[in-house]
Order: sequence, then structure tokens, then C-alpha cells
Amino acid sequence: MTRVAAIDCGTNSIRLLVADADPATGELVDLDRRMTIVRLGQGVDRTGRLAPDALDRTFAACREYAAIVKEHGAERLRFVATSASRDAENRDEFVRGVLDILGVEPEVISGDQEAEFSFTGATKELTGRDGLAKPYLVVDIGGGSTEFVVGEDQVRAARSVDIGCVRMTERHLVHDGVVSDPPAPEQIEAIRADIEAALDLAEESVPLREARTLVGLAGSVTTVSAIAQDLPEYDSEAIHHSRVSYDRVREITERLLSATHAERAAIPSMHPGRVDVIGAGALVLLSVMERIGADEVVVSEHDILDGIAYKVAEEVEAGKQGD
Repeated sequence: MTRVAAIDCGTNSIRLLVADADPATGELVDLDRRMTIVRLGQGVDRTGRLAPDALDRTFAACREYAAIVKEHGAERLRFVATSASRDAENRDEFVRGVLDILGVEPEVISGDQEAEFSFTGATKELTGRDGLAKPYLVVDIGGGSTEFVVGEDQVRAARSVDIGCVRMTERHLVHDGVVSDPPAPEQIEAIRADIEAALDLAEESVPLREARTLVGLAGSVTTVSAIAQDLPEYDSEAIHHSRVSYDRVREITERLLSATHAERAAIPSMHPGRVDVIGAGALVLLSVMERIGADEVVVSEHDILDGIAYKVAEEVEAGKQGD
């Protein structure tokens, strides 16, 4: 087992995993896994730049994570940054700040790389499970973008499109800095139109409808699962590998889109940082299920973070063998 650390910095959240990993067997033992809502992508779709407040929140989380990585004595840390920092004009400011705090340079990866990590993390432990036929379609609904990956044991095709929950919320539901509460029908239809256009784009290169098992990743999907199970609080163990039917996803999506901010915030399993964006995220999931005719979604708590950890462990082991 190799002790590694992985950080995934997305548009809405920054997450840390410190784990002992065996890439040969697929075993991954969590030592510390945590998530902080920093909203790095705040306003990026509109301004093209990372906001000073967003950078401050992100750097504060990085300082906290640096202490945890040091405490556990990870052999290597890899920091991967996704959609928001790909799009921003001032991403060099972000890179310098992370390097100063953590001692590693964030890798601003492509959508294809993001998809590969997500697929590995989500599917490595699914092989052989009853009722989960291949090929898999892994859908990672982030803040700024959503990744679609089809594959069996390896990625066959992948595409990243700009329909994340934060981007859709800011583009269609925010006016004068205030989120519509609840959104009007025409606002929901505008989001749907964006999603459908993005799904058309994804289908140009990814055979979405060939999938036999839909695997959903990230906070929008896991929160829908928590709501579907009426969990009294967010419970990763109960959520991981749960299955949510299409009918339940539709019911929850409609509920979230018709609820006020206070009603969404009162849901026991709802993270405060997702209250404003969960409706758009759930609508992405529902639209995907409708597009491919999925009866259910298999929900995974293991995603890009786990894929990064596996890759780092492989690199560390290869380096040792080289020595």
C-alpha cells in the first residue's frame, strides 16, 4: 500500500483525499476525505476571471488541507484543478497561490483527463457486481461542467460540456446578484434548452445510449440520493452505491425546482453550499436519464479524487521499481 494525497479543485468545491492505495488490486483505504464549498467559479461565466473573494476562500481551504497532508505523511500529493480554473484569464494567480501553500503546482487538466480520472475512480470497484452490466456511462456533474464517459474496463469515449450546476444557476437563475426563489417556468426551460444542446454535443463523440449502467458522480447526484433515502443527515456510506429510480429523480427534481431557498435549506442532508445550485444539478441528472432511457442511476461517492489517488500510487510504485 502506498500513502498518497489527492486534491480536486472544481468550480464549486475543493476536496481532499488521503489514502493508502494498492493500484494492482484496486484497494483504497481512506485516511481522510473531506470537502469544502469555496465557489471558486463565482462569476467566471460572466467575467472570465476568478474573483478575489473566491481565491481567498480557496487558499484558506488549501492551508487547512496542507496541515492534514503533512500530519498523515503522504508520500506524494497531486493537485488537480478543473473547469473554473481552465476558463479564467487570471488562473496564474491561482496557480501561484496553490504552489506557495502546498508546494505543488495545480494541474489545470483538460476535460478528457478529468473524464478519465472520474471513470477510473467510479468504476474500479464495480466490476463483477450483480446487475451492473457494461458498458458504463459515468456522468460527473460538476459546478462548471459535466463529464460524460463511456467504457468497459477502460475509457472508450469521453466529452466535457459546460452545463455544471453553478454555471446553469448563474446563467439563468441569477438577476442583480439574487437567485430566483423559486425559479419561474421560463427560467427552468432555458436551463433545459442549454442541457439538451449540451447533450447533443456530447453525443457527437460519446455513444451515451449504448450504456447499460448509468453511474452518477459528484454533489448534485449524491444529494439527490440522500433526499431519496430521507437521510436525517448526509451519510456517505448509505449513499455510496445506492440506486435511485428515474421516477424518484424526477419527483425530487420537481420538488427542488419548485421550493424556496428556505425549503431547500431545511432538507436535513443538504449542504449549505448546495442550496442555490442543487435544482440545476438535479435537472442535469434528470435530463441525462431521459436522454438515454435509464431506469435508475447508481450513485458513487468515489470519483475523480479516487482516480487521481490510484494514478499517484501507480507513479510512486513505478518510481520505486525504477530505483
